[in-house]
Amino acid sequence: MLLKLTTLPGDGIGPEVTHQAVGVLEAVCASFGHTLQLTSKNIGGAALVASNNPLPPDTIEACLSADAVLLGAVGGPAFDHYPRHLRPESGLLRIRKELGAFANLRPAVCFPALLDSSPLRPDIVRGTDILIVRELLGGLYFGDPRSIEGSEGSRVALNTMRYGEAEIERIARVAFELARSRRHKVLSVDKANVLECSRLWREVVTRVGREYADVQLSHTYVDSASMSLVQHPADFDVILTENMFGDILSDQAGGVVGSLGLLASASVGGKVGLYEPVHGSAPDIAGKGIANPLGAILSTAMLLRHSFHLLAEAATVESAVSRVLEAGYRTRDLARAGQPVLTTTEMGTHVVGAVKELTAQRQVKDVARTRQVIAH
Repeated sequence: MLLKLTTLPGDGIGPEVTHQAVGVLEAVCASFGHTLQLTSKNIGGAALVASNNPLPPDTIEACLSADAVLLGAVGGPAFDHYPRHLRPESGLLRIRKELGAFANLRPAVCFPALLDSSPLRPDIVRGTDILIVRELLGGLYFGDPRSIEGSEGSRVALNTMRYGEAEIERIARVAFELARSRRHKVLSVDKANVLECSRLWREVVTRVGREYADVQLSHTYVDSASMSLVQHPADFDVILTENMFGDILSDQAGGVVGSLGLLASASVGGKVGLYEPVHGSAPDIAGKGIANPLGAILSTAMLLRHSFHLLAEAATVESAVSRVLEAGYRTRDLARAGQPVLTTTEMGTHVVGAVKELTAQRQVKDVARTRQVIAH
């Protein structure tokens, strides 16, 4: 199969982790007989430096003509003084909208080898496997009007939270469908005791839920969900929520499982899927070669699964990451006292090696199975 991929390395540690993720994809494609066609474009601060536009037209065109998009990270303190429409983050928001990617999927899985990396006790975090389904194109981040008005000392800021029934219904269906392939539980998170948007959200989600009799639906407020996520993380299956709540809860989930550096994400539902690690650009460690590339690498597993439906290939990437962690390899954010620390490149190299080992083992098993069939 031909895999047409546009990469957007972006800012900070984005280029470093994207490079390692692409290396893993290349190993998977070589092992499974696929062809990887790569195009790289600028976004965010890198695009601002090159063209004074956080999302240049050629970047949009390259993304829309690809089968999938792999993003590194955007942002940095050098751009904090820029007006809102020229901030690096505006490029990310715009590309999501251009692609029509309304559903953000963020898994938070506690690898058995990393039980001691969580700030929570092992008995609390063990077995945690959460999928946060976040609505990505509505709510406060996109609502109008928005403004800061008035003179110094008496200014007033305004943001608008807005959701339509159709927006809520389509993201709810994504969550329920995904729950059917997991543990058949959806927890819808809102603030229906205060916000009109949340009241409509709860009403629409409840209505859609009646069509999924095999999925258990429950509702909770966002503050209660945040507390329960720390107290009983393993009880969660699929969390369905709106844009800002999902943004916050997914970062909290990253802390629960050990590090934001482990978290991958997929933004799907539109023309082309967008895949990226959850961590930011981390400008304080950019260029030092110490960033954790596993979030970006696990994003390629989601890319293979959701954009190309290559389930065996996706599982191979995930198994390779698990194998590397089981072997005790750690980047700085995951290492405990006394553990050796790998560079970004070293961690990527170990995952590539694990992909090759797993593929070779699969091929040996296939040969053995074929011989058994012939013998009988």
